Amino acid sequence: MGITRAFFAPRSLILSVSGNETTSIDEHARLIRAFEEALREEGPGVETCARFRKVICHYFRHHARQMPWRDTDDPYRIFVSEVMLQQTQVERVRKKYPEFIERFPDFAALAAAEPREVLEAWQGLGYNRRALALRQAAQRIVGEFGGTVPDDPDVLQTLSGIGKATAASIAAFVHNRPTVFIETNVRRVFIHFFFKDRTEVQDAEILPLVAMTLDRAHPSEFYWAVMDYGTMLKRRYPNPNRRSASYRRQSPFEGSDRQVRGKMLKALLEGGTLTTERLITEGGVDEKRGRAVLKKLLAEGFVAEEEGEYRIP
Repeated sequence: MGITRAFFAPRSLILSVSGNETTSIDEHARLIRAFEEALREEGPGVETCARFRKVICHYFRHHARQMPWRDTDDPYRIFVSEVMLQQTQVERVRKKYPEFIERFPDFAALAAAEPREVLEAWQGLGYNRRALALRQAAQRIVGEFGGTVPDDPDVLQTLSGIGKATAASIAAFVHNRPTVFIETNVRRVFIHFFFKDRTEVQDAEILPLVAMTLDRAHPSEFYWAVMDYGTMLKRRYPNPNRRSASYRRQSPFEGSDRQVRGKMLKALLEGGTLTTERLITEGGVDEKRGRAVLKKLLAEGFVAEEEGEYRIP
C-alpha cells in the first residue's frame, strides 16, 4: 500500500475529503478557520473531527513526504522502519534504511545474522540495543510465527524492543488495523489544534481525540498525514509538545554515556579484539567511568570478554 497507489485509490481518504481543493495557502487557512469555528461551537464533536481531517489531509495531499517504507507492502520492511524510527530523526533513518534492507532483505536473513553484522549495519542510528532487539524479534517471528508479523498489538508487545505505541503502529502500517496510538508528531498536532491555551496536556486526553478523528478504513494514510503535519509544525511554530505533561527535554548527547558506548562499540567493530585500556581511550573518558560503561555493555550482551580483552560476540 505505497503512498502513490493509496493516494490515488478510488476509496482513498485523501480524495474523499480534498479531491477538489486547491494548493493555495488561502484554502488551507479557510479549512483551519472552519475547524476552529466547529471546535468553539460544539467542542471536539463529530463535525469538528471531520473538519480536522480535512485540514490534515489537504496538507498531506500536496506536501506528503516520500519514504521508502511507505511505498511498500512488505511487512518486514515496514517493521524494520518502525523500529528504526524510534527516537531517531527521519533523515538519519532514510539514509541507513536502504543499506540495512540490502544487507538483510527479510526476517530470515536478519534472524540468521551474527550480532556483529547487525551492529555494523546499524552504525549511525544510535541506541544500539535496538539493533539487537530487532534481530531477536526477527528470530521469534521466524521461529514462532512462521515469518508472519502478528496483527495483535498485545502479541507484538511481547517481541523484543517493541513497546505499546510501536506495537500499535506496526499493526496499523503492516496490517492496516485502526489502532490508536501517540508518537511525537501525533502528540504535537493534537496539542496544536485541540489544546491551544493549555499546558500539562495529558496523553490520556489526547488518545480519545485520536480515536475520534482516525479514519478507520485508511489508518496508515491518516497517521502519515498527521505525522507529516507535525513535522511541518515543528519547523514553523514553537514546539507544542512542550505543553505536554509528558514532555522531557532530552539530555545532551555530547559527553553522555550513550556517546561513550557508541564509541566503544565502533572501536570493537573496527578493531576486532581490544584491551580495557584501549576501549577506555576510545571512549574518551576517565578509567572509572569507562569501566562502568564497559560493565554495562558486558551485562547487556553487547561485548564478550576473553582473558582481559573484549570483542563483539
